[in-house]
Amino acid sequence: MSERSLAIGALAKATDTNVETIRYYERIGLLPEPKRTSANYRAYGQDELVRLSFIRRARELGFTIEQIRALLDLANSRDNDCCTVDALAQAHLAEIESKLSDLRALRRELRDLIGQCQRGKIADCQILAALSPR
Repeated sequence: MSERSLAIGALAKATDTNVETIRYYERIGLLPEPKRTSANYRAYGQDELVRLSFIRRARELGFTIEQIRALLDLANSRDNDCCTVDALAQAHLAEIESKLSDLRALRRELRDLIGQCQRGKIADCQILAALSPR
């Protein structure tokens, strides 16, 4: 293996990615099939390191696999304007805002339930009553 190539374990360590996740990304086409050494080991270069780092960061930001696939495709069209990327990011932000709103409502409801607790017997528990089918 040359100085510039990385084995899958080294790539995993460099990007803080599980080896099985790297293999999964290869299977679904987010990462290209790697070159192989004469001993048939995977050999990754700087391009794969950068691409996997991009994928990891996008996943940390909550982008789906399909959204990441679209972003990677767009990243390869460097001469186009970025309005499509912006629209994709705006749509993702709207999804996050909606989820945050839902979580705030859930927090209020759960706080209300906890506030109704009278520290009595289980038979009188308002939390369990609220969770039970009516």
